[in-house]
Amino acid sequence: MPPMQSRSKPITPRAFSCRCGRPVFFGNIQCLGCGTPLGYDPASRELLALELAQDELAQPAAQESSSGNVSACVVPTVRLLWRGANDNHNGARFWRCGNLNSAAACNWLVAEQDGGQALASLCCCCRLTRTIPDLAVSEHRLWWNRIEEAKRRLVSSLMGLNLPVRPKAEDPEHGWVFDLLRSVPGEPPVITGHADGVITLDIQEADNAWREQRRNDLAEPYRTLLGHLRHESGHYYWERLVNTGVWLLPFRELFGDEQQDYTAALQQHYAQGGAAQWQGLFVSAYASSHPWEDWAETWAHYLHMVDTLDTASSFGLDGERVELSYERFGSQVVDSGDAQGQAFLRLTNGWMELTGVLNELSRSMGVADFYPFVLSAQVVKKLYLVHRVIAQGAP
Repeated sequence: MPPMQSRSKPITPRAFSCRCGRPVFFGNIQCLGCGTPLGYDPASRELLALELAQDELAQPAAQESSSGNVSACVVPTVRLLWRGANDNHNGARFWRCGNLNSAAACNWLVAEQDGGQALASLCCCCRLTRTIPDLAVSEHRLWWNRIEEAKRRLVSSLMGLNLPVRPKAEDPEHGWVFDLLRSVPGEPPVITGHADGVITLDIQEADNAWREQRRNDLAEPYRTLLGHLRHESGHYYWERLVNTGVWLLPFRELFGDEQQDYTAALQQHYAQGGAAQWQGLFVSAYASSHPWEDWAETWAHYLHMVDTLDTASSFGLDGERVELSYERFGSQVVDSGDAQGQAFLRLTNGWMELTGVLNELSRSMGVADFYPFVLSAQVVKKLYLVHRVIAQGAP
């Protein structure tokens, strides 16, 4: 098959420059070169160099809580309005997120018209967190920081894909929230999962040593905070985009009947492991446990692909241009009558070639493969359905 046209510019850019010309990155709060404050504008998907729009404007301060029962933030008593230093946003002005000076260290911005109320002092990503751990425990502050950092990357990618991202406080019927909890001795353990728009995360997943031990215990090739968040978001978006719409029948044709006993299926998986020869049909052993988990694992994998390719493209890397050739996926995995098919093939084939090179780079450093997966044609068909569902968007 002849080479395809490379992907266009990234959906969610990851490479930025300060006004001084130095490179700055998605999570930066300040340029280390010139000291200019930086803030991420989720609407434009840009990291802006900031300057004060006016001296100061007093706003009511939110109260910090360390109880872990409600969302907690640190909002300065005096809040300042900012604008892009290059003034290329038509005079738009912003508040910095109320969690800027908290352990979450959020660098996101809140549009001036959206930040007048106490709740709106938080950015659109921080407003998704409903419950945080007890911040009086020092390790909880570190873990919360890591979780929010991963969540910001997830949410920015979801917004770039034009997926609905609204907290339950603003959209009780269709919104979603995160409860970040830790197991208490003598009480039932916290189980990471999703139910009716509420994503519960065991915050010990932010403890690198604990998470790596769990990965080894479960014989998983990959386990990260970001991977957990992407997986659980897949459960939420299955309910939002697939469950009651035109995609339910195509989902069942590829993934299976989700009405089978979910609890029994998981019990069987943990007792016996992945299905026999799962590699040819599923993206992971866990995906073989139940159609819901297959969807969530496939959804997460699609987000891995899109965001990593966006990052690579942002820095001038392109899988279509590396000196490595794979047998490309073609019409056997896409509907030839679907306009999304060619875009999906460019994404998938570019991904395969890029990750092949990145795996070799990892081996040169003596570390685990960057991408410890093999995609079968059946898995790519499932990824293609995820691609089509996202392309159509919310009903």
